[in-house]
Amino acid sequence: MSKTTPGAPLRGEKFWFIGLAPGVTRGNMWTYVAAAYGTIGLLTFVAIGTPYVLNANLGIAAEVQGRITGDLQLLNEVVMILAFAPLGILADRIGRREVYAFGLLAMGVAYILYPLATSVGELSAFRVIYAVGIAAATGMLGTVVADYPDDYSRGKLVGFGGVLNGIGVVTVTLGIGRLLPNWLVSQGYDDVAAGRITHWFVAGLCILLAVIVGIGLKRGTPVHASERLPLRDLAKSGLREARHPRIALAYACAFIARSDLVILGTFTVLWGQTAAIQDGMDAAQASGIGSRLFGTASLAALVWLPILGFILDRINRVSGVIFCMGFAAIAYLAMLFVGDPAKPDAIGWFVLLGMGQISAFLGATVLISTEAPVASRGAVIGMFNVFGAVGILISTGIGGRLFDSVGPAAPFAMIGVLAACVALFAIYVRLRSPGEVGGREAVRSSV
Repeated sequence: MSKTTPGAPLRGEKFWFIGLAPGVTRGNMWTYVAAAYGTIGLLTFVAIGTPYVLNANLGIAAEVQGRITGDLQLLNEVVMILAFAPLGILADRIGRREVYAFGLLAMGVAYILYPLATSVGELSAFRVIYAVGIAAATGMLGTVVADYPDDYSRGKLVGFGGVLNGIGVVTVTLGIGRLLPNWLVSQGYDDVAAGRITHWFVAGLCILLAVIVGIGLKRGTPVHASERLPLRDLAKSGLREARHPRIALAYACAFIARSDLVILGTFTVLWGQTAAIQDGMDAAQASGIGSRLFGTASLAALVWLPILGFILDRINRVSGVIFCMGFAAIAYLAMLFVGDPAKPDAIGWFVLLGMGQISAFLGATVLISTEAPVASRGAVIGMFNVFGAVGILISTGIGGRLFDSVGPAAPFAMIGVLAACVALFAIYVRLRSPGEVGGREAVRSSV
Protein backbone atom coordinates (compact mmCIF):
# COMPACT_ATOMS: atom_id res chain seq x y z
CA MET A 1 0.00 0.00 0.00
CA SER A 2 1.07 3.63 -0.29
CA LYS A 3 1.73 5.72 2.72
CA THR A 4 3.00 9.17 3.56
CA THR A 5 6.21 9.63 5.51
CA PRO A 6 7.58 12.97 6.66
CA GLY A 7 11.00 14.36 5.96
CA ALA A 8 12.92 15.84 3.09
CA PRO A 9 14.55 13.66 0.41
CA LEU A 10 18.28 13.57 -0.28
CA ARG A 11 19.43 16.50 -2.42
CA GLY A 12 21.29 16.13 -5.70
CA GLU A 13 22.96 18.57 -8.11
CA LYS A 14 21.55 21.92 -9.16
CA PHE A 15 20.54 22.81 -12.71
CA TRP A 16 20.17 26.59 -12.71
CA PHE A 17 17.29 27.22 -10.27
CA ILE A 18 16.13 23.57 -10.19
CA GLY A 19 17.27 21.06 -7.57
CA LEU A 20 17.81 17.58 -9.02
CA ALA A 21 17.07 14.18 -7.55
CA PRO A 22 20.09 12.11 -6.51
CA GLY A 23 21.75 10.46 -9.52
CA VAL A 24 20.36 12.90 -12.09
CA THR A 25 23.16 14.83 -13.83
CA ARG A 26 23.24 18.15 -15.63
CA GLY A 27 23.82 16.21 -18.84
CA ASN A 28 20.57 14.33 -18.26
CA MET A 29 18.85 17.67 -17.72
CA TRP A 30 20.22 19.16 -20.94
CA THR A 31 18.78 16.13 -22.74
CA TYR A 32 15.46 16.77 -21.00
CA VAL A 33 15.61 20.37 -22.25
CA ALA A 34 15.90 19.12 -25.84
CA ALA A 35 13.15 16.54 -25.28
CA ALA A 36 10.75 19.01 -23.67
CA TYR A 37 11.37 21.55 -26.41
CA GLY A 38 10.83 19.07 -29.23
CA THR A 39 8.33 16.42 -28.19
CA ILE A 40 5.11 18.39 -27.74
CA GLY A 41 5.76 20.67 -30.70
CA LEU A 42 6.45 17.73 -33.00
CA LEU A 43 3.39 15.78 -31.91
CA THR A 44 1.09 18.78 -32.38
CA PHE A 45 2.08 19.00 -36.04
CA VAL A 46 -0.51 16.34 -36.77
CA ALA A 47 -3.18 18.95 -35.97
CA ILE A 48 -1.82 21.00 -38.88
CA GLY A 49 -1.00 18.09 -41.13
CA THR A 50 -4.40 16.39 -40.96
CA PRO A 51 -6.51 19.28 -42.33
CA TYR A 52 -3.80 19.92 -44.94
CA VAL A 53 -3.92 16.32 -46.18
CA LEU A 54 -7.73 16.27 -46.12
CA ASN A 55 -7.85 19.42 -48.24
CA ALA A 56 -4.82 19.20 -50.54
CA ASN A 57 -4.35 15.44 -50.97
CA LEU A 58 -7.80 13.95 -50.58
CA GLY A 59 -10.11 16.83 -51.47
CA ILE A 60 -12.54 16.08 -48.64
CA ALA A 61 -15.63 18.32 -48.49
CA ALA A 62 -15.45 20.92 -45.70
CA GLU A 63 -18.81 19.91 -44.22
CA VAL A 64 -17.57 16.43 -43.25
CA GLN A 65 -14.02 17.28 -42.19
CA GLY A 66 -15.04 17.77 -38.56
CA ARG A 67 -16.41 14.23 -38.38
CA ILE A 68 -13.37 12.69 -40.10
CA THR A 69 -10.94 14.66 -37.94
CA GLY A 70 -12.81 13.62 -34.81
CA ASP A 71 -12.85 9.98 -35.92
CA LEU A 72 -9.10 10.02 -36.57
CA GLN A 73 -8.51 11.44 -33.11
CA LEU A 74 -10.90 8.84 -31.70
CA LEU A 75 -8.81 6.08 -33.25
CA ASN A 76 -5.70 7.80 -31.92
CA GLU A 77 -7.01 7.69 -28.36
CA VAL A 78 -8.20 4.07 -28.51
CA VAL A 79 -4.67 3.02 -29.47
CA MET A 80 -3.17 5.23 -26.75
CA ILE A 81 -5.50 3.85 -24.08
CA LEU A 82 -4.29 0.37 -24.96
CA ALA A 83 -0.62 1.46 -25.06
CA PHE A 84 -0.12 3.81 -22.09
CA ALA A 85 -0.31 1.29 -19.25
CA PRO A 86 2.00 -1.39 -20.72
CA LEU A 87 4.48 1.26 -21.83
CA GLY A 88 4.50 2.75 -18.31
CA ILE A 89 5.06 -0.69 -16.80
CA LEU A 90 7.85 -1.35 -19.32
CA ALA A 91 9.50 1.94 -18.35
CA ASP A 92 9.47 0.89 -14.68
CA ARG A 93 11.28 -2.30 -15.68
CA ILE A 94 13.83 -1.32 -18.37
CA GLY A 95 14.09 2.46 -18.05
CA ARG A 96 12.67 5.64 -19.53
CA ARG A 97 15.07 6.41 -22.36
CA GLU A 98 14.54 3.23 -24.38
CA VAL A 99 10.77 3.68 -24.39
CA TYR A 100 11.12 7.40 -25.14
CA ALA A 101 13.43 6.87 -28.15
CA PHE A 102 11.12 4.19 -29.56
CA GLY A 103 8.17 6.58 -29.35
CA LEU A 104 9.97 9.35 -31.24
CA LEU A 105 11.06 6.93 -33.97
CA ALA A 106 7.47 5.72 -34.39
CA MET A 107 6.31 9.34 -34.72
CA GLY A 108 8.92 9.89 -37.42
CA VAL A 109 7.76 6.87 -39.41
CA ALA A 110 4.15 8.04 -39.17
CA TYR A 111 5.02 11.51 -40.48
CA ILE A 112 6.89 9.96 -43.42
CA LEU A 113 3.80 7.95 -44.38
CA TYR A 114 1.04 10.46 -43.53
CA PRO A 115 1.22 12.69 -46.65
CA LEU A 116 1.38 9.60 -48.88
CA ALA A 117 -2.17 8.58 -47.93
CA THR A 118 -4.57 8.19 -50.84
CA SER A 119 -7.66 7.49 -48.74
CA VAL A 120 -9.06 8.06 -45.27
CA GLY A 121 -8.46 4.36 -44.58
CA GLU A 122 -4.72 4.70 -45.24
CA LEU A 123 -4.63 7.88 -43.17
CA SER A 124 -6.20 5.91 -40.31
CA ALA A 125 -3.57 3.15 -40.55
CA PHE A 126 -0.76 5.69 -40.39
CA ARG A 127 -2.47 7.36 -37.44
CA VAL A 128 -2.18 4.08 -35.49
CA ILE A 129 1.62 4.19 -35.82
CA TYR A 130 1.61 7.82 -34.73
CA ALA A 131 -0.59 7.02 -31.72
CA VAL A 132 1.79 4.33 -30.42
CA GLY A 133 4.65 6.78 -30.83
CA ILE A 134 3.07 9.63 -28.91
CA ALA A 135 1.88 7.26 -26.17
CA ALA A 136 5.50 6.26 -25.59
CA ALA A 137 6.99 9.75 -26.00
CA THR A 138 4.48 11.75 -23.94
CA GLY A 139 4.25 9.06 -21.27
CA MET A 140 8.01 9.17 -20.80
CA LEU A 141 8.15 12.97 -20.90
CA GLY A 142 5.72 13.07 -17.98
CA THR A 143 7.62 10.35 -16.13
CA VAL A 144 10.97 12.11 -16.54
CA VAL A 145 9.42 15.33 -15.19
CA ALA A 146 8.50 13.37 -12.07
CA ASP A 147 11.89 11.58 -11.86
CA TYR A 148 14.35 14.41 -12.27
CA PRO A 149 13.58 17.17 -9.70
CA ASP A 150 13.87 16.99 -5.96
CA ASP A 151 10.66 17.46 -4.01
CA TYR A 152 11.35 21.17 -3.52
CA SER A 153 11.60 21.94 -7.25
CA ARG A 154 8.70 20.08 -8.83
CA GLY A 155 6.69 23.19 -9.60
CA LYS A 156 9.76 24.91 -11.03
CA LEU A 157 10.62 22.01 -13.36
CA VAL A 158 7.05 21.54 -14.53
CA GLY A 159 6.82 25.27 -15.25
CA PHE A 160 10.22 25.28 -16.98
CA GLY A 161 9.26 22.22 -19.01
CA GLY A 162 5.98 23.85 -19.93
CA VAL A 163 7.82 26.91 -21.24
CA LEU A 164 9.99 24.62 -23.36
CA ASN A 165 6.89 22.78 -24.58
CA GLY A 166 5.30 26.10 -25.52
CA ILE A 167 8.36 27.35 -27.40
CA GLY A 168 8.45 24.06 -29.30
CA VAL A 169 4.77 24.31 -30.19
CA VAL A 170 5.17 27.89 -31.43
CA THR A 171 8.26 26.88 -33.44
CA VAL A 172 6.43 24.05 -35.16
CA THR A 173 3.05 25.71 -35.68
CA LEU A 174 4.32 29.10 -36.83
CA GLY A 175 7.82 28.35 -38.12
CA ILE A 176 7.13 25.01 -39.81
CA GLY A 177 3.37 24.53 -40.10
CA ARG A 178 2.63 28.03 -41.38
CA LEU A 179 5.74 29.37 -43.10
CA LEU A 180 7.28 26.29 -44.72
CA PRO A 181 4.27 25.18 -46.86
CA ASN A 182 3.67 28.76 -48.03
CA TRP A 183 7.34 29.22 -48.90
CA LEU A 184 7.41 25.94 -50.84
CA VAL A 185 4.31 26.94 -52.81
CA SER A 186 5.95 30.30 -53.59
CA GLN A 187 8.93 28.34 -54.97
CA GLY A 188 6.71 26.54 -57.47
CA TYR A 189 5.68 23.38 -55.59
CA ASP A 190 2.01 22.42 -55.67
CA ASP A 191 -0.01 21.96 -52.48
CA VAL A 192 0.52 18.19 -52.35
CA ALA A 193 4.32 18.36 -52.78
CA ALA A 194 4.61 21.21 -50.27
CA GLY A 195 2.69 19.16 -47.71
CA ARG A 196 4.86 16.09 -48.23
CA ILE A 197 8.14 17.97 -47.88
CA THR A 198 6.90 19.67 -44.71
CA HIS A 199 5.83 16.33 -43.18
CA TRP A 200 9.17 14.73 -44.04
CA PHE A 201 11.09 17.62 -42.51
CA VAL A 202 9.16 17.09 -39.26
CA ALA A 203 9.85 13.34 -39.49
CA GLY A 204 13.58 14.05 -39.68
CA LEU A 205 13.37 16.15 -36.51
CA CYS A 206 11.60 13.27 -34.71
CA ILE A 207 14.38 10.86 -35.66
CA LEU A 208 17.10 13.32 -34.60
CA LEU A 209 15.43 13.83 -31.22
CA ALA A 210 15.14 10.04 -30.76
CA VAL A 211 18.93 9.76 -31.09
CA ILE A 212 19.50 12.58 -28.58
CA VAL A 213 17.10 11.03 -26.05
CA GLY A 214 18.52 7.54 -26.52
CA ILE A 215 22.01 8.78 -25.68
CA GLY A 216 21.43 11.45 -23.05
CA LEU A 217 18.64 10.45 -20.66
CA LYS A 218 19.47 8.71 -17.38
CA ARG A 219 19.92 4.96 -17.62
CA GLY A 220 17.61 2.57 -15.78
CA THR A 221 14.87 3.50 -13.31
CA PRO A 222 14.86 5.62 -10.11
CA VAL A 223 14.95 2.49 -7.89
CA HIS A 224 17.52 -0.30 -7.72
CA ALA A 225 16.72 -3.61 -9.41
CA SER A 226 16.19 -5.28 -6.01
CA GLU A 227 13.56 -2.64 -5.13
CA ARG A 228 11.53 -2.89 -8.31
CA LEU A 229 7.98 -4.06 -7.86
CA PRO A 230 6.93 -7.35 -9.45
CA LEU A 231 5.14 -7.01 -12.79
CA ARG A 232 1.87 -8.08 -11.20
CA ASP A 233 2.07 -5.30 -8.61
CA LEU A 234 3.08 -2.74 -11.23
CA ALA A 235 0.09 -3.71 -13.35
CA LYS A 236 -2.26 -3.11 -10.41
CA SER A 237 -0.60 -0.01 -8.97
CA GLY A 238 -2.10 2.52 -11.37
CA LEU A 239 -5.68 1.79 -10.31
CA ARG A 240 -4.80 0.94 -6.71
CA GLU A 241 -3.30 4.40 -6.13
CA ALA A 242 -6.62 5.99 -7.12
CA ARG A 243 -7.80 5.22 -3.58
CA HIS A 244 -5.84 8.30 -2.52
CA PRO A 245 -8.00 11.41 -3.03
CA ARG A 246 -5.28 13.60 -4.52
CA ILE A 247 -4.26 10.95 -7.06
CA ALA A 248 -7.93 10.43 -7.92
CA LEU A 249 -8.14 14.19 -8.46
CA ALA A 250 -5.01 14.09 -10.63
CA TYR A 251 -6.64 11.40 -12.78
CA ALA A 252 -9.76 13.56 -13.13
CA CYS A 253 -7.56 16.52 -14.08
CA ALA A 254 -5.86 14.41 -16.74
CA PHE A 255 -9.27 13.82 -18.32
CA ILE A 256 -9.45 17.57 -18.95
CA ALA A 257 -5.80 18.59 -19.23
CA ARG A 258 -5.02 16.30 -22.17
CA SER A 259 -8.38 16.54 -23.91
CA ASP A 260 -8.32 20.33 -23.86
CA LEU A 261 -4.90 20.39 -25.54
CA VAL A 262 -6.19 18.20 -28.37
CA ILE A 263 -9.41 20.19 -28.66
CA LEU A 264 -7.27 23.34 -28.83
CA GLY A 265 -4.93 21.93 -31.47
CA THR A 266 -7.42 19.97 -33.55
CA PHE A 267 -10.47 22.21 -33.67
CA THR A 268 -8.71 25.59 -33.51
CA VAL A 269 -6.70 24.72 -36.62
CA LEU A 270 -9.72 23.14 -38.33
CA TRP A 271 -11.94 26.11 -37.47
CA GLY A 272 -9.40 28.58 -38.83
CA GLN A 273 -8.74 26.59 -42.01
CA THR A 274 -12.38 25.96 -42.90
CA ALA A 275 -13.28 29.60 -42.23
CA ALA A 276 -10.40 30.77 -44.44
CA ILE A 277 -11.36 28.41 -47.26
CA GLN A 278 -14.93 29.69 -47.09
CA ASP A 279 -13.46 33.18 -47.47
CA GLY A 280 -11.84 32.08 -50.75
CA MET A 281 -8.27 31.23 -49.69
CA ASP A 282 -6.35 28.24 -51.08
CA ALA A 283 -5.20 25.28 -48.94
CA ALA A 284 -1.74 26.69 -48.18
CA GLN A 285 -3.10 30.11 -47.16
CA ALA A 286 -5.87 28.51 -45.08
CA SER A 287 -3.29 26.33 -43.33
CA GLY A 288 -1.47 29.52 -42.35
CA ILE A 289 -4.64 30.98 -40.79
CA GLY A 290 -5.30 27.84 -38.76
CA SER A 291 -1.69 27.67 -37.64
CA ARG A 292 -1.75 31.37 -36.69
CA LEU A 293 -4.67 30.85 -34.32
CA PHE A 294 -3.09 27.82 -32.70
CA GLY A 295 0.26 29.61 -32.51
CA THR A 296 -1.37 32.66 -30.92
CA ALA A 297 -2.97 30.53 -28.22
CA SER A 298 0.32 28.69 -27.67
CA LEU A 299 2.29 31.92 -27.40
CA ALA A 300 -0.17 33.29 -24.83
CA ALA A 301 0.24 30.07 -22.86
CA LEU A 302 4.00 30.48 -23.00
CA VAL A 303 3.84 33.97 -21.50
CA TRP A 304 1.32 32.95 -18.82
CA LEU A 305 3.14 29.78 -17.79
CA PRO A 306 5.98 31.22 -15.61
CA ILE A 307 3.51 33.53 -13.89
CA LEU A 308 1.25 30.59 -13.11
CA GLY A 309 4.21 28.48 -11.96
CA PHE A 310 5.16 31.24 -9.51
CA ILE A 311 1.60 31.17 -8.15
CA LEU A 312 1.36 27.38 -7.87
CA ASP A 313 4.63 27.05 -5.94
CA ARG A 314 3.20 29.30 -3.23
CA ILE A 315 -0.23 27.80 -2.65
CA ASN A 316 -1.63 24.43 -1.76
CA ARG A 317 -1.46 21.99 -4.71
CA VAL A 318 -5.18 21.22 -4.60
CA SER A 319 -6.04 24.91 -4.31
CA GLY A 320 -3.90 25.36 -7.40
CA VAL A 321 -6.01 22.80 -9.24
CA ILE A 322 -9.18 24.66 -8.25
CA PHE A 323 -7.76 27.87 -9.68
CA CYS A 324 -6.42 26.22 -12.84
CA MET A 325 -9.58 24.30 -13.70
CA GLY A 326 -11.80 27.27 -12.95
CA PHE A 327 -9.71 29.43 -15.27
CA ALA A 328 -9.83 26.76 -17.99
CA ALA A 329 -13.62 26.54 -17.70
CA ILE A 330 -13.97 30.30 -18.23
CA ALA A 331 -11.55 30.35 -21.17
CA TYR A 332 -13.21 27.50 -23.06
CA LEU A 333 -16.75 28.74 -22.48
CA ALA A 334 -15.65 32.18 -23.75
CA MET A 335 -15.22 30.69 -27.26
CA LEU A 336 -19.00 30.92 -27.59
CA PHE A 337 -18.45 34.66 -28.19
CA VAL A 338 -16.17 34.15 -31.23
CA GLY A 339 -17.70 34.92 -34.62
CA ASP A 340 -15.22 34.55 -37.49
CA PRO A 341 -11.86 33.23 -36.16
CA ALA A 342 -10.03 34.53 -39.23
CA LYS A 343 -10.85 38.15 -38.29
CA PRO A 344 -8.37 40.19 -36.21
CA ASP A 345 -10.90 40.89 -33.46
CA ALA A 346 -10.95 37.18 -32.56
CA ILE A 347 -7.30 37.12 -31.44
CA GLY A 348 -8.03 38.16 -27.85
CA TRP A 349 -10.32 35.19 -27.33
CA PHE A 350 -7.60 32.80 -28.49
CA VAL A 351 -5.12 34.45 -26.13
CA LEU A 352 -7.50 33.68 -23.25
CA LEU A 353 -7.98 30.15 -24.60
CA GLY A 354 -4.24 29.46 -24.58
CA MET A 355 -3.94 30.70 -20.99
CA GLY A 356 -6.83 28.47 -19.90
CA GLN A 357 -5.44 25.40 -21.63
CA ILE A 358 -1.98 25.71 -20.08
CA SER A 359 -3.53 26.30 -16.67
CA ALA A 360 -5.28 22.92 -16.78
CA PHE A 361 -2.07 21.25 -17.97
CA LEU A 362 0.17 22.75 -15.30
CA GLY A 363 -2.20 22.15 -12.39
CA ALA A 364 -2.65 18.49 -13.35
CA THR A 365 1.03 17.82 -14.03
CA VAL A 366 2.32 19.35 -10.80
CA LEU A 367 -0.20 17.34 -8.79
CA ILE A 368 0.60 13.94 -10.34
CA SER A 369 4.34 14.64 -10.26
CA THR A 370 4.10 15.20 -6.51
CA GLU A 371 1.80 12.32 -5.66
CA ALA A 372 3.03 9.42 -7.88
CA PRO A 373 5.01 6.86 -5.79
CA VAL A 374 8.64 6.38 -6.85
CA ALA A 375 8.63 2.59 -7.27
CA SER A 376 5.57 2.59 -9.54
CA ARG A 377 5.86 6.07 -11.00
CA GLY A 378 5.83 4.94 -14.62
CA ALA A 379 2.73 2.82 -14.08
CA VAL A 380 0.87 5.55 -12.15
CA ILE A 381 1.71 8.23 -14.70
CA GLY A 382 0.75 5.71 -17.38
CA MET A 383 -2.67 5.44 -15.74
CA PHE A 384 -2.80 9.25 -15.51
CA ASN A 385 -2.26 9.29 -19.26
CA VAL A 386 -4.91 6.61 -19.76
CA PHE A 387 -7.45 8.87 -18.08
CA GLY A 388 -6.26 11.68 -20.32
CA ALA A 389 -6.67 9.49 -23.39
CA VAL A 390 -10.18 8.52 -22.31
CA GLY A 391 -10.93 12.23 -22.01
CA ILE A 392 -9.66 12.81 -25.52
CA LEU A 393 -11.56 9.78 -26.79
CA ILE A 394 -14.84 11.13 -25.47
CA SER A 395 -14.29 14.82 -26.16
CA THR A 396 -13.04 14.44 -29.73
CA GLY A 397 -15.51 11.73 -30.70
CA ILE A 398 -18.36 13.95 -29.56
CA GLY A 399 -16.53 17.18 -30.42
CA GLY A 400 -16.15 16.42 -34.12
CA ARG A 401 -19.87 15.85 -34.45
CA LEU A 402 -20.68 18.95 -32.42
CA PHE A 403 -18.36 20.92 -34.70
CA ASP A 404 -20.32 19.82 -37.78
CA SER A 405 -23.85 19.79 -36.39
CA VAL A 406 -23.95 22.57 -33.76
CA GLY A 407 -21.09 24.89 -34.63
CA PRO A 408 -17.30 25.32 -34.37
CA ALA A 409 -17.47 26.71 -30.81
CA ALA A 410 -19.42 23.72 -29.47
CA PRO A 411 -16.41 21.41 -28.73
CA PHE A 412 -14.78 24.22 -26.72
CA ALA A 413 -17.94 24.84 -24.69
CA MET A 414 -18.12 21.13 -23.89
CA ILE A 415 -14.59 21.19 -22.43
CA GLY A 416 -15.48 24.30 -20.43
CA VAL A 417 -18.37 22.51 -18.74
CA LEU A 418 -16.20 19.47 -17.95
CA ALA A 419 -13.44 21.67 -16.50
CA ALA A 420 -15.99 23.31 -14.21
CA CYS A 421 -17.05 19.86 -12.95
CA VAL A 422 -13.43 18.95 -12.13
CA ALA A 423 -13.00 22.25 -10.29
CA LEU A 424 -15.97 21.32 -8.09
CA PHE A 425 -14.40 17.90 -7.39
CA ALA A 426 -11.15 19.66 -6.45
CA ILE A 427 -13.04 21.75 -3.89
CA TYR A 428 -14.31 18.52 -2.33
CA VAL A 429 -10.76 17.05 -2.21
CA ARG A 430 -9.42 20.30 -0.75
CA LEU A 431 -11.81 19.91 2.17
CA ARG A 432 -11.14 16.19 2.64
CA SER A 433 -7.41 15.75 1.85
CA PRO A 434 -5.71 19.09 1.22
CA GLY A 435 -2.01 18.15 1.34
CA GLU A 436 0.45 20.96 1.96
CA VAL A 437 1.71 24.09 0.28
CA GLY A 438 4.07 24.21 -2.70
CA GLY A 439 6.99 21.80 -2.76
CA ARG A 440 6.72 20.78 0.89
CA GLU A 441 4.30 17.91 0.43
CA ALA A 442 5.16 14.71 2.25
CA VAL A 443 7.13 12.19 0.25
CA ARG A 444 5.01 9.29 -0.98
CA SER A 445 6.45 5.78 -1.18
CA SER A 446 5.17 2.32 -1.92
CA VAL A 447 5.77 -0.59 0.45
